[in-house]
Amino acid sequence: QVQLVESGGALVQAGGSLRLSCTASGNILSAFMMGWYRQAPGKQRELVATVSRTSSTNYAESVRGRFTISRDNPKSTVYLEMNSLQSQDTGVYYCNAKGETPGVLGTNYWGQGTQVTVSS
Repeated sequence: QVQLVESGGALVQAGGSLRLSCTASGNILSAFMMGWYRQAPGKQRELVATVSRTSSTNYAESVRGRFTISRDNPKSTVYLEMNSLQSQDTGVYYCNAKGETPGVLGTNYWGQGTQVTVSS
């Protein structure tokens, strides 16, 4: 069982920046594809960004060029750097881990979420 703990959510003005962190229990982050998702009030959870085990990244069109996802395997932490925040970025941000190596293949874990509120 892997536990994911997010932090860094806050209330910020439009145009501002935030950095979210997601720390995983154990020292096995390298076995997982990591991602950030978000859910706005009344909407479905949506993909924000992913970073593969080889650090290849993928972004939703709405955040490309403003957000940067990165991973630090020795620290068991994934980051989401968010710049030029807009009111549409408001929501609960969730960290996700998908197992990709023998022993964890097929597993899927979620954090408890961290609230990001962007005021206009």
